[in-house]
Amino acid sequence: MLRNQIITTDDLYEFKLQLFEELKKLLNKSSHIPNQQYLKSAEVMKLLKVSPGTLQNLRINGTIPYTKIGGIILYDYQEITRVLRENQYNNK
Repeated sequence: MLRNQIITTDDLYEFKLQLFEELKKLLNKSSHIPNQQYLKSAEVMKLLKVSPGTLQNLRINGTIPYTKIGGIILYDYQEITRVLRENQYNNK
């Protein structure tokens, strides 16, 4: 049995706030965008979903630029996204 209910503007406003909060939570959970500019190898492997050997090959053949300081290899996040955009294919 259905009853008629009156929905007020306050009810709609409250619903909107709850919806935005849920969306924020979902975006924060699914966001893979790092907060820092430079990433370590483990972070890049996770981001690109590649193995250590594949990442090494990408470095060796010059696909992904990197910086080596001591024994630490760092990757510029903006450069990685640029490489991804430049190598994007659109099959129609």
